[in-house]
Amino acid sequence: MVEYFFRQKVISWMVAIILGVGGIVTFLGLGQLEFPEFTIRNALVITQYPGATPEQVEEEVTLQLEKAIQRIPNVKRISSVNMVGLSQITVELKSSVQAKDLEQYWDNLRRKVGDAQASLPPGTSTSIVNDDFGDVFGLLLTLKSEDYSLKQMEDFADLMQREIQLVDGVKKVSIAGTVNEQIIVSLDHDKMKTLNVSAESIAGLLTAQNVVGNAGSIKVQGKRLSIQPTGEFDNLEALGQVVIGSPASGLIRLTDIATIERKLNDTPSILYHSSGTPALSIGVSFASAVNVVDVGKRLDSKIAELEQRMPLGMTLDTVYNQPTVVDDSVTGFLINLVEAVAIVIFVLLLFMGWRSGVLMGLILVLTILGTFILMSVKGIELQKISLGALIIALGM
Repeated sequence: MVEYFFRQKVISWMVAIILGVGGIVTFLGLGQLEFPEFTIRNALVITQYPGATPEQVEEEVTLQLEKAIQRIPNVKRISSVNMVGLSQITVELKSSVQAKDLEQYWDNLRRKVGDAQASLPPGTSTSIVNDDFGDVFGLLLTLKSEDYSLKQMEDFADLMQREIQLVDGVKKVSIAGTVNEQIIVSLDHDKMKTLNVSAESIAGLLTAQNVVGNAGSIKVQGKRLSIQPTGEFDNLEALGQVVIGSPASGLIRLTDIATIERKLNDTPSILYHSSGTPALSIGVSFASAVNVVDVGKRLDSKIAELEQRMPLGMTLDTVYNQPTVVDDSVTGFLINLVEAVAIVIFVLLLFMGWRSGVLMGLILVLTILGTFILMSVKGIELQKISLGALIIALGM
């Protein structure tokens, strides 16, 4: 083989040019990650059935959903956990399912679960399908302030979420540490007893009135207009004016027997602090097979633009930046490559002359560039594992 290439110089030069140019172009287009992606073939189906016992949850909810899920092809295992008022079903696909086909399978799972909702008992919540276990945040930010409340910071965090989601290469943007608002209705039991009003009747009235419904439609001059009742509460004053009863002394409104307040949830599930200051966490996960360094540059530009619009008194800090880590890893590999080629050429120049030194150095470079082409064909990105394998294989 070696003798053949020495005799066929034209073919040798063509192969060298293809490996050189193709390898460089492929290297620039390879996806760059910190660690290789792991394919997780599991999804979780969560359904709430308030007030039901584990036995009722299993018989009335879990078994119905499992029958629908079993019609999905390539399902390896279905397992379930039934608790008081809650059903959790884990669906595992066979290892033969390719990563690129997972989204199609999960869409099929959602359709099957959605079709099965009609067979579930009244009072059951809509089932939630969670299939994003493999998502890893490549960029983690904290938004903090000593002058603004968490609710005020959440408004700007929502703006950041919408803007960052539009950046090419971004898969998902999540916000953690938010505290939900709640309306507290504190009833005066003495007044309720005097007016003969029960808490259950008040709760029923509020539930029945605070709904969005369809009241039909009317036809006017050939056009059909929808009628929408306005029973939904849009402020505390409207809630307080709800009529609870009408004794001989007059109408009883909710404000007559209760105090209504808007408060933050006293027991949030997650709280974040940065340097002792309450903060919100903003996580950004990247799409598959992207160059995170390029995505990082686009994110830096977008974040710099958002910081110009950030209210005074808020601070945005970077906790973790995967694009910087990946860029350092790739830069370190390139430095090792240049050093290895230089050492090979220098040693061969000393002991075998300049021809052998230059030839062996070029062969080493072409070997690496050819490896990049094979990596692209196999769908292997530049990450710590693949770069480490290259360094070990080439003795760098």
